[in-house]
Amino acid sequence: NALFTKAVFRMGVPVTPKNIFPSNIQGLPTWYEVRVSEKGYLGRREGVDLMVAVNPQSMKKDYADVKPGGFFVYDSTKPLPPGYDRTDITHLGIPMTALCNAEYTDARQRQLFKNIVYIGALATLFDIDFSVLEGLIGEQFKGKEKLIEPNIKALNLGVDFVKENFEFPLPLRVERRDLLGSKILFSGNSACALGAIYGGATVAAWYPITPSTSVVDAFAKYCGKYRVDAESGKNNYAIVQAEDELAAIGMVMGACWNGARSFTATSGPGVSLMNEFLGLGYFAEVPSVLIDVQRAGPSTGMPTRTQQSDLLLAAYASHGDTKHPLLIPSTPKECFEMTADAFDLTERLQTPVIVMTDLDLGMNDHVTEPLGWDDSRRYDRGKYLTSEELDRIGTGTLMSAVSKSSAKTNGKAMEEMSVVMSELDGQANSDHSTTAPLEQFKGKYGRYLDVDDDGIPYRTIPGTHATHGAFVTRGSSRDEYAVYTEDGEAYRRNVDRLAKKWDTAKELVPQPVFFSPGMSNESVPGEIVTGQSDGVIFFGTSTYAAVEAIEMLAAEGITLDGMRPRGFPFGKAFVDFVESHDRLFVIEQNRDAQFRSLMMIELGVNPGKIVSVLNYDGMPITADNIYRQIKGNLETK
Repeated sequence: NALFTKAVFRMGVPVTPKNIFPSNIQGLPTWYEVRVSEKGYLGRREGVDLMVAVNPQSMKKDYADVKPGGFFVYDSTKPLPPGYDRTDITHLGIPMTALCNAEYTDARQRQLFKNIVYIGALATLFDIDFSVLEGLIGEQFKGKEKLIEPNIKALNLGVDFVKENFEFPLPLRVERRDLLGSKILFSGNSACALGAIYGGATVAAWYPITPSTSVVDAFAKYCGKYRVDAESGKNNYAIVQAEDELAAIGMVMGACWNGARSFTATSGPGVSLMNEFLGLGYFAEVPSVLIDVQRAGPSTGMPTRTQQSDLLLAAYASHGDTKHPLLIPSTPKECFEMTADAFDLTERLQTPVIVMTDLDLGMNDHVTEPLGWDDSRRYDRGKYLTSEELDRIGTGTLMSAVSKSSAKTNGKAMEEMSVVMSELDGQANSDHSTTAPLEQFKGKYGRYLDVDDDGIPYRTIPGTHATHGAFVTRGSSRDEYAVYTEDGEAYRRNVDRLAKKWDTAKELVPQPVFFSPGMSNESVPGEIVTGQSDGVIFFGTSTYAAVEAIEMLAAEGITLDGMRPRGFPFGKAFVDFVESHDRLFVIEQNRDAQFRSLMMIELGVNPGKIVSVLNYDGMPITADNIYRQIKGNLETK
C-alpha cells in the first residue's frame, strides 16, 4: 500500500494515505485509504472512487462505499456472492489468488504477493510510470537483492492481466506533475523523534502504548546514528522502558532536574496515569517534555482511531489549580519544530510542556515541507545560576548577566551527571538573556524568588557549586527559599507567582496563524487577518479538511476568516481574533467541544458566540462534514 502512495508522490502529485487498522490481534480487516488531489487537498474525503476489496469480512460495506461512477476491483478467483450487482459502478475482477498460485510455490509468498499484484494492476489502470515502482522496490530491498525479482514479477502479473483484459487507462489517471517541489513524505511520530534529537534530548523513558510507541522507536533509531561517541563508541543516550507511565514520567522529571533534556511519549490513558507527576512538575517547577499522541477514549476506547480528546486532560492535568503549556502541530514539519522548541520552552518556563499530536498525524505519512535546522541556533536553558554567580550572590553587591550558557561544574561527579550536558552547554547561549541584579537575593539564594517579575525564578543544576545553591525540591507548600511552610500567605504568594508565569507563557508558546479564502499561504505567526463577521477556528489535523471546507463555502459566496491556534495558553493575537468576530465556528475532533471549553474557561468567551463543529467517530474529519455543519448552521440563522 505504501508502495502505491510513494509512487504517486514520486510523480509529483499531492497524496495522503490513511492506515486504518484494528487494535486487536484477531486478524480483522484493515483499510488503507489514499487520496490523490491535484489541488493539494490532503484531508480525508467521503466516498470512494476506486475500491480494491481484498477483505471478505468487509466487502459488503466496501462495495456500498464506492461512489456512483466509481470502480470496484476484487479478487475474481472466486465469483462474487449474490447482491454485488450495482449498475452504477464498474466491476474489475482480477484473479489475484489464482495468478499467485500459478507463479509461486511458497504459501507465504502466494499470500503476500497478492498485494503487489493489485499494485501492478492499479499502476496500469491509473497510467502510473512503471519505472517509478521498479525504483521504489529497488530502494526498499537494497541489500536484499534476491527479493527484488519476485516483487517485480508480481507487479508484472497485475500489469499483464489488465493489459490483456481491460481497457486502460481509466478516466481516473495519475499524470506526472511538479506540484510538490522539495516537499517530503513523513510521519508525525518520526518527526517528533527527530525533533527530540535536534532539541538536545538524551534521555527517554516510556511505556509502550498505541499510537505513541513509534515515537520512541524512531528516537532509538536516530540515537543509534547521532548519539554515539565517535571515538569511544559509547552511547550518549539512555532509553528506559518503565514498568508503567507513572514511573516513566517520574524518570523523565528526574533526568531533567539533573540537567539532561528528557521526554516521554504516550497517549490519553498514559496522561491519566501521569497526572500526579505532572502536578509535581508544575508546583515544584521541574522541566519535562511529554508527547501526547491522542487516540479515541475514554478508558481503552478505540486505541487505533484518532481524536483530539485529551485537550482538557492535558491542559489541566493533576489536581488543584494546575495548568500546562500545550504545543499543537498540524504537520510533520511542525511536529519536528515544536518538539525541538518544547525543550527550550520547558527549561525557559521551568514547567512541563506537552506536545499534542494525534494518531492521524503521528502514525500516517503526510506531505510536508522539508525539515530544516539552523546550525547557529543555541539551546535556551532558561534561568539558572553558574558557580561564579552563586559565589557573587554571597557579596550582594554585583550586577551580572545571569547565564543561560554553560554551567561550570565542580568535581568529577558533576562531569558524569549527564552524558549530554557538555553538548547542551556548548550551544546554550540564548537570545532571551536578561540582566538580573544578584543583590536582590540579599546574600542568600532563593529557589522561588521572582527577581525579574515574570514569575520565573532562577534554578540551579545539582552539582553546580560545592556549598551554594542547594535547595529541597518538594511537592508541598514552601516559601521563596524552598523551606517547608504551611503559612497561607507564603502559599498564596507562590501560586500567584505561578499564575504570573502563565501570563509570561502566553507569548512564548507558538502563536496562531491566520488566513482568508484566496490566500495562497497562511499568515506570519501572530499576524492577524480579519475582515469577515464570522470566523472559523481549527487546529492540528483538522486543518487539512477545514481549509478545503472553507474554500468550498467561499465558492458559494460564504467567506470566513480562519485562525489555526498552535499553542496554549492563548496570547494577544488569539484574543484579538476572537474579539473581532461576531460568530466563531470551532472545529474539533471530540464529543464535548473541549477547545470551546478552553476558550470559555481562559477568556470568558460568551458561549452563545461559539458554534461547535464536531467529529468523534474515530475517523479523520472530512471537508464534507465541516461544510454541511457550517452551512446548516448558517441556513438556520
